[in-house]
Amino acid sequence: MVRARAEHFALGAFNLDNQETLRAVAQAAVTRQAPVLVEISQGEVDALGLENVRDMVDNYKAILGIEMYINLDHSPSVAAAKAGIDAGYEFIHIDISQAEHGATEEDIIAATREVVEYAKMTGALVESEPHYFGGSSNIHTEKIDYDEIKKTFSTPEGTYHFVKSTGIDTYAAAVGNLHGKYPVPKKLDLALLQEIRDAIDCNISLHGGSGTPGHYFVDAVKIGVTKININSDMRFAYRTTLEQVLADDPTEYAVVKLMPTVISAVQKVVESKIDAFNSTGKARP
Repeated sequence: MVRARAEHFALGAFNLDNQETLRAVAQAAVTRQAPVLVEISQGEVDALGLENVRDMVDNYKAILGIEMYINLDHSPSVAAAKAGIDAGYEFIHIDISQAEHGATEEDIIAATREVVEYAKMTGALVESEPHYFGGSSNIHTEKIDYDEIKKTFSTPEGTYHFVKSTGIDTYAAAVGNLHGKYPVPKKLDLALLQEIRDAIDCNISLHGGSGTPGHYFVDAVKIGVTKININSDMRFAYRTTLEQVLADDPTEYAVVKLMPTVISAVQKVVESKIDAFNSTGKARP
């Protein structure tokens, strides 16, 4: 992350649903020679297993010679976050408010500080935010209500207080970014993002990167964002391509033969984000 700040790029944090999406991210890292994060939330933890994902990522790193790290995304409790640290994940996002929308800022600060202290055991970087972050990692049909979203925008003062109170390594800023893919493009308040960057020294991440015009990413990286999360754009490419592949070949039941086109479609999404994040060619062995 220090290198990302110094060289003005952001690591793409790409969610995994299965091994096919992991392959897509890994192959994109090869073609773009880019450092990448892969991440899983609690649903994927339950389906794939913390240790299994760690092993799969390590296998792909060894085979392909890529720079890849793992983020435990939206960890809903202190215990879950600690489990990710124990499993050797390099990045941990503790998100108490996602699981408990009524959690107070004091509750969130206390839980986050406990995870920050525990992470010193391995050196994992801890990410958090002081309030519930809207949307969901899905394809939405409703329009974005910016008047409502602005009520949860980060403020420079609030950001400074939260970072100072918790000791986190990465702050998840809310400046118009929103989880999920919507029928209209997202709009980021870059002036506010600059104020937040000026208010703190730690890393800044942007959640909800799907459906955001690329020029916002270019400017956000210049301001100093070093981690951007992508999920729904990948899921959309995966499902729509799979539906087309199934329609084109209705008699094929060997799933492994259906997947190359799907993996390629997701890989193209990842590659386009890597380019927008200015991380192409930034990998180190």
